[in-house]
Amino acid sequence: MSSAAPHNFSWIEPKKLAGMALPRLPAHYQFLLDNGIRHLVTLCERKPPYHDTCPDLTLHHIKIDDFCPPTLEQTKRFLNVVEESNAKGEGVAVHCLHGHGRTGTMLACYLVKKNKITGIDAINEIRRLRPGSIETHEQEKAIVQFYQHIK
Repeated sequence: MSSAAPHNFSWIEPKKLAGMALPRLPAHYQFLLDNGIRHLVTLCERKPPYHDTCPDLTLHHIKIDDFCPPTLEQTKRFLNVVEESNAKGEGVAVHCLHGHGRTGTMLACYLVKKNKITGIDAINEIRRLRPGSIETHEQEKAIVQFYQHIK
């Protein structure tokens, strides 16, 4: 099967965690597998198209409405998927529709926990790595509150 990078794909931590837009083609799933990604976290309301074409890729569905922040439980669930997968040497990709708001919010929470940085520093770093990320004040607030929760 051919391989093609999904739109807005980038590594946050090489071989461990990447962000991206909604995968739309079977070739996008093959790209993930070719790059060591074995887990795909979907933050959209619905599962992505063709997700069943790649049985070697495990789909984790955490439904978050567009332009909304995740709950604390959803954030912890996402971070558990990343930690458990990485412990087995398996990469994770996370996406929403365009890979900006919900995706950027989860990626920033990952940086807060992993790098022990403030919510504001995590927001700035994700926006530097992935311009256009974290779209609403509520999403920013969720990252800052996550930092407060774990510090």
